[in-house]
Amino acid sequence: MIDNFAGKTAVLTGAGSGFGLECARIGARLGMNLVLVDVQQDALDAAAAEAQAAGVQVLARKVDVSNAAQMEQLAADVEQRFGAPHLVFNNAGVGAGGLVWENSVKDWEWVLGVNLWGVVHGVRLFTPMMLAAAKADPAWRGHIINTASMAGLLNAPNMGIYNVSKHAVVALSETLHQDLSLVTDQVTASVLCPFFVPTGISQSHRNRPQDMVADKPTKSQLIGQAMSDKAVGSGKVTAAEVAQKVFDAAAQGQFYIYSHPKAIASVQTRMEDVMLGRNPTDPFVGKPEVGAQLRAALRAE
Repeated sequence: MIDNFAGKTAVLTGAGSGFGLECARIGARLGMNLVLVDVQQDALDAAAAEAQAAGVQVLARKVDVSNAAQMEQLAADVEQRFGAPHLVFNNAGVGAGGLVWENSVKDWEWVLGVNLWGVVHGVRLFTPMMLAAAKADPAWRGHIINTASMAGLLNAPNMGIYNVSKHAVVALSETLHQDLSLVTDQVTASVLCPFFVPTGISQSHRNRPQDMVADKPTKSQLIGQAMSDKAVGSGKVTAAEVAQKVFDAAAQGQFYIYSHPKAIASVQTRMEDVMLGRNPTDPFVGKPEVGAQLRAALRAE
């Protein structure tokens, strides 16, 4: 856990929008050195300009987090400029929907590349750096936050590819927490599991690489996109509020970070399904009209 953020260094992926941008704003207010990472150049430039105007040191890098070589170069640049980062927020993510058998290989490669491999690279590259800094200085403290989702704890239908990526991030993060506790008390970890919060994620296809161009969207993918747009756009909890929870967790050493604690009831139901060996509970049991609309839309000729 980090007790004082001033003068410390934060690496933030997906820093051009959503949670990443709001965390950058908090980091700037706290006087941190900021390493801002995004794949969208204009959004990155705007975030960097805003942080520089706040008077903090900024290293901005356009990086595809799924690319091992680009992430390795980023880690080298960070170490050269600021040394080991104290806060690493592996946050970059993309959304995708559709019936699970309708996702193309390109869909899988893109979503798993950003959502899972981006976190893998952040963990494998920055953790050793942080552990070395901790070993050299008993007072040094560091914290890693990985962005998963409530979709990493639940399995809503018609968004399987996203669920798979986020379940993997939860598993990676829980294991990271356990592994760190074996070797140090100075570096800790959290996993962020937001529910529907208005960010840019439902429009993440804007940043899909040319070599990952999607096939013509299927009906289920179009329905999934519309439902995602509506759910994300109508969220009442803001990205700024979630960003504050991220910093609070880093300060307190809290592992699970939730934007919507009430949603945990659905996780309990899922865990009871697992423990009792019963078939998965209908996710629309509380909103049967939504389930009926989705079934009707998918079954319509």
